[in-house]
Amino acid sequence: MSETNDVNDAIKHFPRLRARTLRFGCGAPRSAQTVGDGSRALFLRSDGPEDLVTALWLSWFDESGEHHETKLADPRELLGATADSEDVPAEEKARRERAREGGTGIVGYSSDDDGNRIVFTINGRLFLTDIDWNDETGAPEPHTRELAGEWLDEDPAMYTPVLNPRIAPDGEHVLYTTGSYLMLVDIGGELGDRITAVYGVSVEDEDGNPAENTWKIGLAEFVAGEEMDRYDGFWWAPDSQHVLFESFDTADEPTWYISDPADPEKRADGRRYPRALTRNADVYLTVITLAFDENDRYAGITGNADVDWDREAYEYVAAVNWRRGHDPLVLVQNRRQTRDQVLEVAVAADGAALGATRVLEEHANDQWIDLIHGTPAYTPDGRLVCPLNDMAADTNRLTVDGRPFTPAGWNVRAVLDVTDDDVLAVVQRAPEIATEVPRAWAGSDADSDAESLFGGHDARSFDVVSIDYNGTITPVTTDPGQWTASRGERGIVVSGRDMRSARAQMRHILGEQSATISSTAAEPGFAPNVTFTRLGEHRLYTAIIAPSPSSPYAHSDKLPVLMKPYGGPGFQQVVASQSFYWEGQWWADQGFLVVTADGRGTTGRGPAWDREIFEDMKDVTLADQIEAVNALPEAVSRLNADGCRPGVPMPDLDKVCMIGWSYGGFLSALAVLDAPDVFKAACAGAPPTDWTLYDTHYTERYLGLDPDVYRRNGIVQDAPGLVRPLMLIHGFADDNVTIAHSLRLSQALMAAGRPHTFLPLTGITHMTNDETVAENLLTLQRDFLRDALA
Repeated sequence: MSETNDVNDAIKHFPRLRARTLRFGCGAPRSAQTVGDGSRALFLRSDGPEDLVTALWLSWFDESGEHHETKLADPRELLGATADSEDVPAEEKARRERAREGGTGIVGYSSDDDGNRIVFTINGRLFLTDIDWNDETGAPEPHTRELAGEWLDEDPAMYTPVLNPRIAPDGEHVLYTTGSYLMLVDIGGELGDRITAVYGVSVEDEDGNPAENTWKIGLAEFVAGEEMDRYDGFWWAPDSQHVLFESFDTADEPTWYISDPADPEKRADGRRYPRALTRNADVYLTVITLAFDENDRYAGITGNADVDWDREAYEYVAAVNWRRGHDPLVLVQNRRQTRDQVLEVAVAADGAALGATRVLEEHANDQWIDLIHGTPAYTPDGRLVCPLNDMAADTNRLTVDGRPFTPAGWNVRAVLDVTDDDVLAVVQRAPEIATEVPRAWAGSDADSDAESLFGGHDARSFDVVSIDYNGTITPVTTDPGQWTASRGERGIVVSGRDMRSARAQMRHILGEQSATISSTAAEPGFAPNVTFTRLGEHRLYTAIIAPSPSSPYAHSDKLPVLMKPYGGPGFQQVVASQSFYWEGQWWADQGFLVVTADGRGTTGRGPAWDREIFEDMKDVTLADQIEAVNALPEAVSRLNADGCRPGVPMPDLDKVCMIGWSYGGFLSALAVLDAPDVFKAACAGAPPTDWTLYDTHYTERYLGLDPDVYRRNGIVQDAPGLVRPLMLIHGFADDNVTIAHSLRLSQALMAAGRPHTFLPLTGITHMTNDETVAENLLTLQRDFLRDALA
């Protein structure tokens, strides 16, 4: 078969292959965590390119410097055929939906400090892997067994579900939550495993019978997982003697019901949802001191105190960080997210009552304060590292004891490690401010042709760097891409994607030694034909995807334009990673010039850029997509003249359409409703049409608390203006952007007599991994747009 036929065949089969491979993630190493001194690292990987069942692995170097990969735990060996039949508790399914986790088997794990004991769940059962090391060969000898299985079987109503197990730093005990009880597991020994309920929340009616329990313990509330990227609801102390845990009451939140209309006998699932402009869950923190007997078995609680802070003024618990040698840090935010406090909770502090707090720092911003993962944090010697939205320098920076130390123009996205000498961070450089680059990057940024093909060290690149407290930056990653890392004292694991490789990459580095962790992930079979450029007055970072050289549309003089944005706050799509453009290439090979432009409000360009959309998301984000469309002809002409990517078809501005999902779906519907002179058709997937139906933490960050602002930014009221073809797509099982959004817009369109197409998807959540649905969704949208533009 010729190369041309290979590419065309790969394009044809792409939708199904992407779904079967979980977006080409199966078989790729992920979720790496260095343990010990960093010479070892845990990671997850399934056995093949279409294998969803993920196993636990260890990457390690022997004394001669040779690298090895050892499988520690295989779900199929532990459970047999049932490992392929996923059966997890509803609460775990909800956590995975929040984390956008599509895999099965071992999808998360917890390790002790030495990295020799690891716990995890499979199908709701609790397992422990013990690693012994062979004195002669130096190789690991893993042993995996189920923990406390007989307890779970004897009284499942009491001891299950097993949620979020975390092993103590010393490896002797495990905590998990059932949602109603915090459970402690004594591990093995001569006396065997034992489970004890150490704390619980329950509700009884006047007669002492169980009543509706709106309380949860040891879990993160909905907005913490969905919007703050905080998935834990309890934290071990580094000394393994204390525990800090969350409990929350959802009684004041509205109850929403997710139903399956295709199965009228199935009862609708009711759950509490923190709808914008309504009440949040009432969140508490408690700290306890645990006692253990001479056999290291749990013997009771010797200290118990609620954490004391101004919960009325600061209702969000945004982050918790507990470092060895220090008391825990808690970051709390007010409802509008314009003020926060960094609290130290007294646990081991001399003279302070257990649970008492002291405010270490306070921050404020007129619009909102960004959360930076990994902060606040203590250095080992006790200095405090915090994030700062520095509006004067237009940079998201870090401070140490209140002093900004990261340079202007280097926007910090996440903190990965904090030492006495430096922080390891993910950054995005703003070249307009930070004009100089480290020597390791100087060559790549100087080549404009390479930059247009592979991206540059700017908003498109999530770079891992070391930053010392004098502001000196030392790159860890060299090529532009979407990178992260886990670092130990001696070793580091770097993982991510870039534009040069189709596969996710992971490297384990120990001094001068370096090894690539192997991958069996599938590849799409084509490289996206992407050119990066900047468009319009706002210099929008843009990716233009043209048809493949083998496509029948490759030599077209002019093509319809398909705008394919996310375009909203808190995310970006113009990233130096191939995976962001595979679907766009499929669309390009259907006969479109595909354009993704990151407008104002998308991340990576500093706090002023982010805040351009404050209380005005609707108008600003649409204006930027229009700006990108109008700037296209000149940009394509320039690209063709420069010769970097010759032969890019010219855009046909009489045939411009838009597709998108989530906020991109909102923008797509908005485009044909409010700018029909520019956009001739749209397909809107899971669009939030009425912002009062979305959650508090996300929506109120950008729109505030004024109902008039919500009305102004919604699109249901714009329904009478529809004059262009619009397809709405929504999953009935979506508990993030519920189908009520699309139904309300459809109802308004019907009331106004405006024809439109609606594709309701039974059993589909905010993620779509069913291969038949994935393929048909694309082809139905393609045919709809072709007909609309004909």
